[in-house]
Amino acid sequence: MIASKRANDPVWTSIYAYAQLPAELARLEELAHNLWWVWNPRAHHLYKTLSPELWESTEGNPVMLLRQLSSEDIQRITTDAALMAELEAVYADYKAYIDEPADTERPSVAYFSMEYGLTNVLKIYSGGLGVLAGDYLKEASDSNVRMTAVGFLYRYGYFTQTLSPEGQQQASYEAQDFAQLPLEQVFQQDGQTPFVLEVPYSSHTVYCYVWKVKVGRISLYLLDTDIAQNSEWDRSITHQLYGGDWENRMKQEYLLGMGGVQLLTKLGIKKDVYHMNEGHAAFMNAQRLLDYVEGEGRSFDEALELVRASSLYTVHTPVPAGHDYFAEDLLGKYLGHLPQRLGISWGEFVDLGREHPGSDEKFSMSVFALNTCQEANGVSLLHGRVSQQMFAPVWRGFFPEELHVGYVTNGVHLPTWAAPEWQAFYRKHLGEDFIKQQTSEETWSRVQSVPSEELWDTHLTIKHRLIEHIRTFYGEKWLRGSAAPETTMSVLEGINPNALLIGFGRRFATYKRAHLLFTDLERLERIVNNPKYPVQFLFTGKAHPADGGGQGLIKYILEISRRPEFVGKIIFLENYDMRLASKLIAGVDIWLNTPTRPLEASGTSGEKAEMNGVLNLSVLDGWWYEGYREGAGWALTDKRTFTDQSLQDKLDATTIYDLLEKEIVPLYFNREGKAFSEGWVQTMKNSMNYIAPHYTMRRMMDDYFERFYCKLAARSARLHADNNAIAHELVGWKHGVLAHWDSLQIVSVSNDGHSIGSSGQRHTGSTETIQLVLDKGALSCDLLVELVDAAEDDKGQLKLVEKTPLRLIDSTGSRCTYELNFVQSKPGHFKRALRILPTHPELPHQMDFALVRWVALG
Repeated sequence: MIASKRANDPVWTSIYAYAQLPAELARLEELAHNLWWVWNPRAHHLYKTLSPELWESTEGNPVMLLRQLSSEDIQRITTDAALMAELEAVYADYKAYIDEPADTERPSVAYFSMEYGLTNVLKIYSGGLGVLAGDYLKEASDSNVRMTAVGFLYRYGYFTQTLSPEGQQQASYEAQDFAQLPLEQVFQQDGQTPFVLEVPYSSHTVYCYVWKVKVGRISLYLLDTDIAQNSEWDRSITHQLYGGDWENRMKQEYLLGMGGVQLLTKLGIKKDVYHMNEGHAAFMNAQRLLDYVEGEGRSFDEALELVRASSLYTVHTPVPAGHDYFAEDLLGKYLGHLPQRLGISWGEFVDLGREHPGSDEKFSMSVFALNTCQEANGVSLLHGRVSQQMFAPVWRGFFPEELHVGYVTNGVHLPTWAAPEWQAFYRKHLGEDFIKQQTSEETWSRVQSVPSEELWDTHLTIKHRLIEHIRTFYGEKWLRGSAAPETTMSVLEGINPNALLIGFGRRFATYKRAHLLFTDLERLERIVNNPKYPVQFLFTGKAHPADGGGQGLIKYILEISRRPEFVGKIIFLENYDMRLASKLIAGVDIWLNTPTRPLEASGTSGEKAEMNGVLNLSVLDGWWYEGYREGAGWALTDKRTFTDQSLQDKLDATTIYDLLEKEIVPLYFNREGKAFSEGWVQTMKNSMNYIAPHYTMRRMMDDYFERFYCKLAARSARLHADNNAIAHELVGWKHGVLAHWDSLQIVSVSNDGHSIGSSGQRHTGSTETIQLVLDKGALSCDLLVELVDAAEDDKGQLKLVEKTPLRLIDSTGSRCTYELNFVQSKPGHFKRALRILPTHPELPHQMDFALVRWVALG
């Protein structure tokens, strides 16, 4: 018998084969590994020039491009004198930028975030929050501040979106090849052994590789658990952004906060201020508390004073789904070992994350952040107010409007989002140093004197590029997946550069109201099919894989776009990412935004459009609530007419149709024999002049330093001085007040000798004297006594009208008399009471020690 021949299946090993760059091109490798090239148009163009084909096939990834250069390519580049001269010039610009000494006048900052949108080739972001964080790091570099950032290197990142023929969103997670990305692994001092961060969890240790992304002058450190030392259970911690169940989310947030601070300690990095970008990073303060208690032998209360004094929490959403809540048993599984190490009880620790201490509420990361940070802020003026309302239960006894929760309105990084043509335009007309003057309205006012033809031609060049991108990038894909190629060709050929092009791109959450435009399809059909005044809409965006409502909206828009009357007039572009965003927001004529007010915390896509002269049509919510200027864009009213949301949606849709038909479309096509509308271009000039300078990342960065960082750093330094003397004294004072607060007794309350009710009618012009006599008992602290007037709003909620302090006129033993003489000046029905608060000169604000005693009048 002859044995049958058998062959084993081959076992393949992945290798990278690429041509070695000669010494004269080594600088290309150095430049590729610093994301400075992302926002430097000259460097960006240099890589594209090396090989336009490879630039497109690598999606603009210079590291991958260099790996794929052939020997012939290298020969061509090194013998091209002009190209080599450009490399030297770009490198000289880079070195001059990098070598500039850091600004030591401003405080140093540690910045923690779950995601960073720095470039489309580094897929560690999902949307606006991440892009905001990425822009912030770029501006930190440009402003030359001493900032270090911490995040995750996700193996699969956020999902890639494709759409089925039926319009169903399909999410695919593609593994990132870290060797092909613009980042570097951190090694031990020997340069050979990988640096491994060991992060103790309650029952075991999680091991992390650490990667560094150079963002201009600053460093972003990314943790990676997908390594052999970990179990499969732990390797997946950094697999997906916002992926997995609640336990995986807990593991991620534990690693980001606890592990992130441990990493900075291992690297010898200590900062003046610690900034958590959203509550996901709140456990950074749990680790910092441990460092003070176990590392320096401080009491928990003293450690809390020190941690809070240097901590800032930024909240980005008023939507409940944007805040993380953990069940107590899950919290205990991962952080059950902390309280004993901190010297407090489990109940005391859990209460740091509860609006109502002692209740059975879930542990809120946002509340924990508020209780361990001295300062907190929303991301626009309106969102700051909404955040005060949202967080009011944390500080009972105070009105939302008097809380310390502030705001910094988001901005965008101008060099990233202004198209290269616009940056050249700005250098020419605003000055070579326009980047340094980008927040000056006076500088931007020079655009008013630019010939309208030049401004329009700049916009039209970018608009044509967007259309060409759609035809080339999406055309082949659509043709492959289309059952009717002739329809696809009709769509591609029908994209009209002479049409009014309106863009809508954002996360497809239901409150964003992407459906609003389709409320009255007959009226919409008339708008888009006017042969004299063509109008086209470009939609794009992803829905979270778990958001069925958002996915349903995408399917609905696709179905409408395929109806005969809307083919080629409503177009959906799949897989919205930073690369598509940069083309879309610069190439359309109008940027449309239709959120349910006040659920848009800030929004930044419209700000990116501003940097390119694109006009906004938006609900007066988020940044547009502050940014809108008449004659520089269009706004839907901020007045809510109906409590029924469906009726409000219909009204807002009608307003959009009216604006399009009566104002926007006529203005765009009122060309009076020219190739463009003078009125439209003037509106673009007004937008650039009066809006753009106020919504750059430079302005945002300056606001953070002015409103928060400098204040935090100064107070933190004061509390740390003389072996934490003030912090220690403040803890003792708080303990004493808490111990004796109940001994405070009210002796009498009077008003001109007559008893008064707790509510009533104001009599303006009358003089009143209110007197409070109290016995402080064992209390030895100073007290703030205030007359508080409040009134009900249209929802029946009490709003602060006025608070006026009473004056201490007598203090005999423990008995104190406070008095207020005042003239009634505001008429109306009101409610009135006295409020007593302990006060100390070292309290940053009253919410820092929120003991309140209310006293009824009468």
